[in-house]
Amino acid sequence: MEPAFATPGGQRGPAEHERREQIIRAADEHFRHYGYAKTTVADLAKAIGVSAAYVYRFFESKQAIGEAVCAMTLARIDDELFAIADDAERSAADRLRALYRCLADRGIELFFKERRLHDLVTAAVEGRFPSVMRHKQVMLEAATRVVVAGRASGEFETKTPLDEVCRAIFETLEPFAHPMLLELKEPPELEASVEAVSNLVLRSLAP
Repeated sequence: MEPAFATPGGQRGPAEHERREQIIRAADEHFRHYGYAKTTVADLAKAIGVSAAYVYRFFESKQAIGEAVCAMTLARIDDELFAIADDAERSAADRLRALYRCLADRGIELFFKERRLHDLVTAAVEGRFPSVMRHKQVMLEAATRVVVAGRASGEFETKTPLDEVCRAIFETLEPFAHPMLLELKEPPELEASVEAVSNLVLRSLAP
């Protein structure tokens, strides 16, 4: 019999298990096709040929399954943000512009091309899912790495306290990662906002 110990985000059972991955894959597919709100645990159980009770051996609720899918989705973006921040081949200014562009581009993909995922990410933001909170930490950390690199290279000013600068940049990045704010803009308007905001921030960072 498998051990039934609690894992983060409302997950149960062993940390690595083929059935858990099946459930997450089925949930990802259903959320994209039907939407988070219209998908039930019974739907996911039927999709992989098990009972709903069996699904609950791995996740304590539909929200916990949603958290797992959200974490998987946001982790891809987080990896990309860190790759941009650590790209020593680019100037710090280019990296900072790329952070804004990355968030906007992924936002367009998630909330315009993959519209059904909007329900899930909105629920995640409203419910303060751990993956959303981590995503915010990644945005702040990525911005910090870029600012530190820019100061070291002489591209950015060094008089303002580092934590103040990075927090301010994070506040300008966050709207491009917020589903309820993104849905207020059409892609061309969003792209114009990226350009305007990143230009303004970079002017404020000039030595």
